[in-house]
Amino acid sequence: MHIWQMQEAKSRLSEVVKEAERDGPQEITVHGRSVAVVLSRADYDRLAGTGESLASFIRRSPLAGADDLDFSRDPSLTRETHL
Repeated sequence: MHIWQMQEAKSRLSEVVKEAERDGPQEITVHGRSVAVVLSRADYDRLAGTGESLASFIRRSPLAGADDLDFSRDPSLTRETHL
């Protein structure tokens, strides 16, 4: 990851964005402290996920509607533990 000082990043923003798209995340620092990261849109979308709900994901699963799935709980008693 390339590290940019804030002043340099401000003056060369188009280059920072192009490098984020080409080479991956670009870190921006202020007084040596990391304060931000510039990501390409593709990296952001991958990290942010689809926004799909868990229920929707399960509904489109290849196992949705399968009658042979067993979700029964184990009826055995709990084990003793020594603390």
